[in-house]
Amino acid sequence: MPVGSLSRFDERKRRLAGVVAIPVTPFDAAGAVDPEAYGRLVERVIDGGIDVVTPNGNTGEFYALDEAEARHCLELTVEAVTGRASVVAGVGHDVRTAIGAARHAREAGAELIMIHQPVHPYVSAEGWVEYHRAIAAAVPELGVVLYVRDQSIDGGRLARLADAAPNVIGVKYAVPDPVRFASVARDAGLARFVWIAGLAELSAPAYFAVGATGFTSGLVNVAPSLSLELFRALRDGDFRGAMARWERVRPFEEMRAADGNANNVSVVKEALAQLGFCRSDVRPPSRQLTGGERGRVAAVLEEWGLR
Repeated sequence: MPVGSLSRFDERKRRLAGVVAIPVTPFDAAGAVDPEAYGRLVERVIDGGIDVVTPNGNTGEFYALDEAEARHCLELTVEAVTGRASVVAGVGHDVRTAIGAARHAREAGAELIMIHQPVHPYVSAEGWVEYHRAIAAAVPELGVVLYVRDQSIDGGRLARLADAAPNVIGVKYAVPDPVRFASVARDAGLARFVWIAGLAELSAPAYFAVGATGFTSGLVNVAPSLSLELFRALRDGDFRGAMARWERVRPFEEMRAADGNANNVSVVKEALAQLGFCRSDVRPPSRQLTGGERGRVAAVLEEWGLR
């Protein structure tokens, strides 16, 4: 790999070691993607100090978007970012579709891709490695972030994948087990990848304690400053300060995580709707919140001084 490529990957790795924003996908009254609201939301996150944005993540309802919509969301993100932050395009589904999305991301101006966890019911560990190798090999100019939600994926397999695809530079680790994460990261090579806590603010302190240097966030759509304050405290080793900030965001994040993350997106969109940034509509299999749940969101926003 050319030296210039290595320096580009180094800068991308530096940015990944922070708050990785996953923007929601706002819909209009007819149920279509609302491009104006989408652009405003991404600009607001960047203006708030975020360096990395991942369109077509799970908080963006990736699996509820068709291929054209996902590509449109990526293009809107690149346009809104205008060189001020790195764009990590979420890609997935079958290998051919994922490669097509990755190549489109490259052409649109994204610097990295995040490969969603395979949703095939029969996933072998060896097949998992080959799936990601094939996608990464198709776009060697882009940095690749793996989305690991399967506890059977161990450090040895991650190391093998990076040997075969050196543009794999980050791991979004979303297995809810910090002990497992500590072992996997060290077996794979703690310094080899950027390790991102993939379960957002609630898990970030535990994962930072054992090696993570960044975390993903849907909360950042609503209150970028809260996510950044938590990150800075963790980065600086101020765990007392980090936990004080963790307590502030805990009620909101626990609403999102309840019932197996059933309302993960709905809570964020409801908060944004109450603040006037977009509609609260979500697509099945998500659902909109009940009146009581909306009241709880309002109370948190008031506590944060946003209402």
